[in-house]
Amino acid sequence: MSQLAGLVHRFYTDAWNAWDDGAVDELLAADFVFRGSLGDEVRGRDGWRAYRDKVRAAVPDFHNEVTDLVVAGDRAAARLAYTGHHQGELLGVPGTGRRIAYSGAAFFTARDGLLTEAWVLGDLDTLRRQVGAPQPE
Repeated sequence: MSQLAGLVHRFYTDAWNAWDDGAVDELLAADFVFRGSLGDEVRGRDGWRAYRDKVRAAVPDFHNEVTDLVVAGDRAAARLAYTGHHQGELLGVPGTGRRIAYSGAAFFTARDGLLTEAWVLGDLDTLRRQVGAPQPE
């Protein structure tokens, strides 16, 4: 496994799924730029932690699974499966307790052994249907 592939896998297994704040410092560059599926763009490790914690407040058992990963030089693309239970406000909808399951893709850039950028596209249409959020026009 390449170094970048290992970084991406640890980003999901440790920083997301295990909610390990120590892993955040080990994996993300200080100036990390993250654009999440919910439309937010954040900068830095603390910006990413705030985004993750926003997701965690809505879906405390949010889980990411890397189903496919392609690495080329300092860039990587991952196909992902997301699951959890909707417990708090998400997409303007209070927690429903419903199980959510949707897919997405993420595109990463790395430098000097750290992730520097991630751009994530989740299937928000499926997520909106599952939590009962209105569809955009």
